[in-house]
Amino acid sequence: MKRFSLLLLLTSFSLFAQKNSKSESTQSDLETITLGGGCYWCIEAVYENLIGVQSVVSGFSGGKTTNPSYEEVSSGRTGYVEVVQITYDKKITNLDEIFRVFFTVHDPTTLNRQGADEGPQYRSVIFYKNEEQKGAAQSIISALKKAKVYDDPIVTTLEPFTKFYKAEAYHQNYYENNKNQRYCQMVIQPKIAKFEKAFKNRLKKK
Repeated sequence: MKRFSLLLLLTSFSLFAQKNSKSESTQSDLETITLGGGCYWCIEAVYENLIGVQSVVSGFSGGKTTNPSYEEVSSGRTGYVEVVQITYDKKITNLDEIFRVFFTVHDPTTLNRQGADEGPQYRSVIFYKNEEQKGAAQSIISALKKAKVYDDPIVTTLEPFTKFYKAEAYHQNYYENNKNQRYCQMVIQPKIAKFEKAFKNRLKKK
């Protein structure tokens, strides 16, 4: 449980000039980060609304087999984690903001579980692709620990990225396509509401 609102830490993020959000992205401006924070439907729905994010793809990372299916990963025996691969424009957002969103919308203190979703496939993990990503992740985790934001220890792991496998088509953009489903209303919508409250100045225009 949090001791106080993450909003106190979020305010330290320096917002980019709004004009940058309208400029065209070049390949050199884009970077990807792969995150696991419970069911990928939830994390995907949040990041799709963050300004600067170009795409969010649900899939699997962390295992060793080739091209795993959702059913195989759901068994909890493959080593794979449900993740989202986020492509973002570095001119508009950055790793600091990406990670602040991450630690706002999921609980990094529950081992192999987020709410009712339980199993190693739901564990909290950051798959870093380079030392910059690793360092940024270490910095925010250290800041959260120092500020004693959580009553319980942070169990989020930092692991080198190896491979990402895209999940089946029906898992992509799941919330937008299934808003009336009970899981979307009971689990995903509260996470979106929490994100929108904390990052109200960083939302894409609808």
